[in-house]
Amino acid sequence: MRTDMRTDMRTDVDVLIVGAGPTGLALGIDLARRGVDALIVERADGLFPGSRGKGIQPRTMEVFDDLGVLDAIRAAGGTYPVGMIWQDGRRVGEHQMFDPAEVTEDSPYAAEPWMVPQWRTQEILFARLEELGGKVAFGREVVGLAQDEDGVTVGFAAGESVRARYVVAADGGRSAVRRALGIGMTGETVDPNPILVADVRITGLDRDNWHIFPPRGEGGAEDGAADDVENNGFLAVCPLAGTEDFQVVAQFPDGATVDVSLEGIRKVVAARSHLAPEDVTEVRWASDFRPRAALADRFRDGRAFLAGDAAHVHSPAGGQGLNTSVQDAYNLGWKLGAVLRGGADAALLDTYEAERRPIAADMLGLSTGVHRGEVRRGEATRQLALGYRESTLTQETRATPGPLRAGDRAPDGTLGGVRLFDAFRGPHWTLVAVGVAAPEPPELPESVSVVRGEAQESYGTGLFLVRPDGYVGWAGETSVTSGGLREYAGRAGL
Repeated sequence: MRTDMRTDMRTDVDVLIVGAGPTGLALGIDLARRGVDALIVERADGLFPGSRGKGIQPRTMEVFDDLGVLDAIRAAGGTYPVGMIWQDGRRVGEHQMFDPAEVTEDSPYAAEPWMVPQWRTQEILFARLEELGGKVAFGREVVGLAQDEDGVTVGFAAGESVRARYVVAADGGRSAVRRALGIGMTGETVDPNPILVADVRITGLDRDNWHIFPPRGEGGAEDGAADDVENNGFLAVCPLAGTEDFQVVAQFPDGATVDVSLEGIRKVVAARSHLAPEDVTEVRWASDFRPRAALADRFRDGRAFLAGDAAHVHSPAGGQGLNTSVQDAYNLGWKLGAVLRGGADAALLDTYEAERRPIAADMLGLSTGVHRGEVRRGEATRQLALGYRESTLTQETRATPGPLRAGDRAPDGTLGGVRLFDAFRGPHWTLVAVGVAAPEPPELPESVSVVRGEAQESYGTGLFLVRPDGYVGWAGETSVTSGGLREYAGRAGL
């Protein structure tokens, strides 16, 4: 391995990940625990400082459990507070943001999203990456790349270059890698009205509620102030769990200029609520955007892959963007590891786009529906029902499948005295044998962990080969040879 001593940046790696957001960091963690030599490069000089993607859905909590950061994520955040609607300085009613859900043995994190400011989530992921020996090179702006049969050479603004066998673009909605590859994005404007989002310190509001201030009067303002930008639109102020900060979100009329300064935010808060300007004591981070939805035309070009916002851009409504992005990384990580360290055929990597692009398209539609008030935040936004039944990497061999089918998310539970999520945790495959005899080598590779038991309600009866990302890849009866488990294992790179 070569190292450029001037920049202390390795110049020859297995995988170069561009972008140190949640997607890139999660992928870096997954590759590090698989022994894959990966480097993350980030254009900025440090981690993202804002709260933007603050909702972690139940399925992503399961991913974080496997990646070894769940305890830290739990300690850093909390549940969402009840929405409190204000009018003329009075509390006039509560608003439940999420449909209720019940925690069950098979879905231990299903109650509701867990709130952690994005900056804190990234700090936790970064710490886990460093714990595993992974690195991030900050201040590295990608300006071009060139592919050949053996790898990709990526060039940087400062003149350096890195040679990698594969490159993953996790560098956001304005992805430099996606542009360099010439991959287009197809999408729409979800809402033409610009939105301010800011992390602030505020006095005069409790931290037990998500404070909602609807537009005032007909046309969004009172007392003839419809043309006053500060008065025109809604305001929401949410206490950020685990911090002393509040997240302010305010919508503005189409064409308005959004002032993200302390003075500008004070004006908006004072105009749309009962608070005084000086109640906003500090602005810690602020940005503005126009909600849009867009999907990359493809997620792969040769040895380069798109993941996260580089592949799909969401409205923040419903909390799908960060979660879908982390799960992109979770899907791609084990496949890169299997090809680079497990000897799997490179064709396995073709399943990344085939599996993730349809999921991203569905989640874009869901986010847009939530933003426009057409869809409630409920079962669909928790992402527990997503799966890969139609994937070429999915094989259901039973004539009459039970409650769990190949391609489905593998539920938690207890089998033979073993918690299944404990058995799944790690970069390996797991065979779950319920009420039937488990095969032995050579029918089953020695690297596969086996859990046996006589009864498990969520699984029914049969054999279930669970992928490293927690989905059932193969399901069969007791007859291993006729069911094709050995053939499947070879195709999947076990």
